[in-house]
Amino acid sequence: MMDCKKVKKLFRVVGIKGSGVYADFGTEVPKLGNKILIRKEEIKKCSGTEIALFEPKRDANHLKGHYFVGLIVNERLSEVPVGMDYIEMDQNYATTRGGINNIGNLHNYLMKWSDEQGYKRNLDSYIVETYHPMENGEEEVEIYLPIHI
Repeated sequence: MMDCKKVKKLFRVVGIKGSGVYADFGTEVPKLGNKILIRKEEIKKCSGTEIALFEPKRDANHLKGHYFVGLIVNERLSEVPVGMDYIEMDQNYATTRGGINNIGNLHNYLMKWSDEQGYKRNLDSYIVETYHPMENGEEEVEIYLPIHI
């Protein structure tokens, strides 16, 4: 049983934008993540937490999308490293957390849970994933699904 809840959260992110076919996100997003980690020292006020923002897939015909991969920063930044963007998002999300190897099931369960709660998805805002290394070499992902209340 997964633990889901509604939260209002502010994300401050410095990252690099990528785009492509949704089917390739599973390989393309981690590649971009590695590029960010190599340049981590350039990012001021960095929390160290990796994050990815995804354009929601609106329907079956929506095959290409864009995403940002980056690091959470602790305060608003006025300047960022060359080739990177600063993004700030403050809104309501349905959220859950679990093992990264189970990411597909986590997304499906969270969507089902938010539907059951009567939340309407906000397709104009990014789906957020934050990544959390665990002591045993495993990694957990926290998923934030943007919702209207």
